[in-house]
Amino acid sequence: MRPHHRTLRILGSLLLVAMGVSMTGAAPAQAASPTPLDRVIPAPTSVAPGGSPYRITRGTHIHVDGSREARRVAEYLAAFLRPSTGYRLPVTEHGAGGIRLRLAKGPFGAEGYRLDSGRQGVTLTAAGPAGLFHGVQTLRQLLPAAVEKDTVQPGPWLVAGGTITDSPRYGWRGAMLDVSRHFFTVDQVKRYIDQLALYKINKLHLHLSDDQGWRIAVDSWPRLATYGGSTEVGGGPGGFYTKADYREIVRYAASRYLEVVPEIDMPGHTNAALASYADLNCDGVAPPLYTGTEVGFSSLCVGKEITYDFVDDVIRELAALTPGRYLHIGGDEAHSTSHEDYVKFMDRVQPVVAKYGKTVVGWHQLTGATPAKGALAQYWGLDSTSAEEKARVVKAAQSGTGLILSPADRVYLDMKYTKDTPLGLSWAGYVEVRRSYDWDPGAYLPGVPAGAVRGVEAPMWSETLENSEHIEYMAFPRLPGVAELGWSSGASRDWERYKVRLAAQAERWNALGIGYYRSPQVPWDSAGR
Repeated sequence: MRPHHRTLRILGSLLLVAMGVSMTGAAPAQAASPTPLDRVIPAPTSVAPGGSPYRITRGTHIHVDGSREARRVAEYLAAFLRPSTGYRLPVTEHGAGGIRLRLAKGPFGAEGYRLDSGRQGVTLTAAGPAGLFHGVQTLRQLLPAAVEKDTVQPGPWLVAGGTITDSPRYGWRGAMLDVSRHFFTVDQVKRYIDQLALYKINKLHLHLSDDQGWRIAVDSWPRLATYGGSTEVGGGPGGFYTKADYREIVRYAASRYLEVVPEIDMPGHTNAALASYADLNCDGVAPPLYTGTEVGFSSLCVGKEITYDFVDDVIRELAALTPGRYLHIGGDEAHSTSHEDYVKFMDRVQPVVAKYGKTVVGWHQLTGATPAKGALAQYWGLDSTSAEEKARVVKAAQSGTGLILSPADRVYLDMKYTKDTPLGLSWAGYVEVRRSYDWDPGAYLPGVPAGAVRGVEAPMWSETLENSEHIEYMAFPRLPGVAELGWSSGASRDWERYKVRLAAQAERWNALGIGYYRSPQVPWDSAGR
């Protein structure tokens, strides 16, 4: 994740002034012409503009085909549109025209869709509800940015005529949120989920444990949360999720078609656990709680049997709370664990994950051991990562281990944009908007079979981030580009065209109250011209 660095304390949202954040400026008057079909992010697979636009009016209905899944997405769409339009927009199984959501067989895959728009209405067709939901996000971006507001706006609400046919390049399009270095509430996590959903992200990776805090209640080891979760970087009060809290995050994410991937980092990054239970330490002495930002100093005691009782209990309880397929076991920066012990530990822990019905995900250091069959390795190396380390990852991929690409000097959203960025870290370098977008996951590690790349993920580490304003400033405008890397084909991506589409998103962020970094690489002032 990161090498040694010094603590940086941030003085809350007052820093937004220093950041030059754009957030609350009044949105420009809406244009009478609709947003072009090819203006959305991520870039669709194919766009065929033509014909008259559709206008949402007071008489518009939202039609569904009778399936419970389609109705659920339709109700989400109606609830989204009603505040800004002021229209009733009833959801019905009867009638024609208006907005129609259809589940039907077709070449869409699990997440693809087709959007057809014309004078009589807009029809979204998909093979599954996730596809309908992603199609709704496209429809959302085709409407004026004022549609995002929670008070009635004047409109008009036009959708350009034509057809979009769309499906994702990768099945894993993730974002990670570190709730361990600083704790974020359920409502703050939900806010981020909504922002991820707009750009068709489908995995929320929650980093639930680290040296500075343990954030999930475990009934069989209660002090993990009550004591290990009682602080955070800089000595704040910390916090943790009850099981009900965690279930609510999982439920809310699922309602936006995101799968939650929980992470318990081990055998390193475990000081919060070691401080909570002395028996987990080889010498039987609990260390003090830790509120700094150094890494690599902690390790579970690989030779003690109680360690594996602990791991079994934690994985069992977390797996029972998590309906998704995956459970992340960390495995990075275990500098205090010998290589021999690391291999021994992973050989014992990976079968525990399988025992409770989950698939292992680990940071790419897992490839230094023997990844379990079906395991995924999350690569966070840099351009400068050693050839030997990259070779291990490539060899594992060639042997069947799937890869999630999260190169730190490309998509770590906590990296500073420039030396003047008041938030974030810079150990992986400065990551401006173009650098985070202008690379190809399929060709990033030479020698990796194309089929081994399962997707991309944008981690957000929180040593310097304390609230939603901080998260948003670091995520925007980089997050939409990472989403496009995961969704759109390589042939459809071009920085010069993308930066124009990105600039057009600013009005939507203003309407949503998202404070973002006004990168000089993006032609913000030309948006809408």
